[in-house]
This record gives sequence, structure tokens and C-alpha cells, in this order.
Amino acid sequence: MSADAVPNRADAVPDRRERLVRPLFIAFLVASAVDLVGLLADVPAAHLVAKPLLMPLLAGYAAARRGPRLLIAALLFGWGGDAFLLADADAAFLVGMGSFAVGHVCYLWLFGRARGSLPTGIVYAVVLVAFVALLWPGLPAEMRIPMTGYSLLLTAMAYRAGTLGRYAAAGGALFLLSDALIATGIADWPQLPAPDFWVMLTYIAAQFLLTVGALAPGTEWGGVTAGAYRERSTSS
Repeated sequence: MSADAVPNRADAVPDRRERLVRPLFIAFLVASAVDLVGLLADVPAAHLVAKPLLMPLLAGYAAARRGPRLLIAALLFGWGGDAFLLADADAAFLVGMGSFAVGHVCYLWLFGRARGSLPTGIVYAVVLVAFVALLWPGLPAEMRIPMTGYSLLLTAMAYRAGTLGRYAAAGGALFLLSDALIATGIADWPQLPAPDFWVMLTYIAAQFLLTVGALAPGTEWGGVTAGAYRERSTSS
């Protein structure tokens, strides 16, 4: 038998991984639908089951697409935030917010040193200052400093997301909107009907668009075609 006929184990691994792309993508869509429909139909059990599955499935999809490790880490820290925010306690909320904050740091590291748009940065800065100023009086005293620090980090992530293109930019903006909806609830502002639905809809869309932006352009979202993300050189 010639050497060419011997299977290359290194080549077999990506093939096995690619076969998982579509099932993981479909599973993520199903879990998202169950979560959102459960919130609209006021079925708490559906939310409790589906929400913790969302980010692991999306992280698995990103890994199957050979996405960057920092993206996968950001999604898994988002999963940690999701899990803690299911508990109705201030301590769990703060830990969950901390987990999301680490995820934002992962995103910022992933975005690299490319410069973002200055006008966009000014808009985000103005929105941050105005929103925190308006929100401040309604926040519990012990939440004001942590939430302000988190808002600063989240806004930086949303602004810098644009360096990966329009999908990631939209994802960053939606992440900011999702957390703003949570913050207005904490500050006892008037809420939209089914507020948790809108929080989760914008959050799921945000994480998905950030994932799409971090993966190579030109490939199908649920497909297995070539064009996988290529890690940036750490020496650059």
C-alpha cells in the first residue's frame, strides 16, 4: 500500500468537526425559538431549560466552524452570565454581570488594535454618559458603581465590534440595547409588554451576529463550506 493511501488523521478531525456545524446551528435555532416562545407564552420552565443551552450551542457551532478561541471563550462566559442571572438574587446578578464583563474583555481582545470610526465612538460616548446620568437616580445605591463600570466596558465592546464588519457592529449595538433594557427594569422605568422577551431577543441576536462577524465572511451561516476564520498572528 502506498503512503498516499494511508488516511491522514489530521485531515479527518476537521471533517468530523464540520459534520457538527449544521446540527449545532439547528439546535441553537430551536433552543432560541423555545426560549422566546416560552417567554411570550409565560411558560417559565421553557426559559429555564432553553436559556442555559443557548451559548454552549453557539460556542459549539463556532468551534465546529473553527472560530477563534477568544470568541468561544466570550460565548462561554456569556453562558456563565446567563446561568447566574436565572437566580433572583442581587449577589447572583453581580456574579453574572462579572461573567459577562470577562466575556466583553475576550471580545475586545479578539477585535485587536484596529481603529474604529471616530464619529461612531463619539455617538457611543454620548449615549453612555446620557444613559447613565438618567439611570443613576433609579438604581439601588449598591448597584450604581458596578453597573456604571460594566456599562463602560460594554459600550467599549459595542464600539470596537465594528472593526470586524457590519454583522459584528450590529451585534455589539444589540448587546448594548439588551443590557439597557435590563438596566431600565432595575431602575423601575416603564417597560415594554413582555420585557424579558425583548431582552432575550436582542441578546440572542447580538451574540449570534458577533459570532457571524468573528467567523470568515462569505460562508453560509448553517453551512460547512470553506472560508474558516484564520487566527491573527500574535506577533503582529
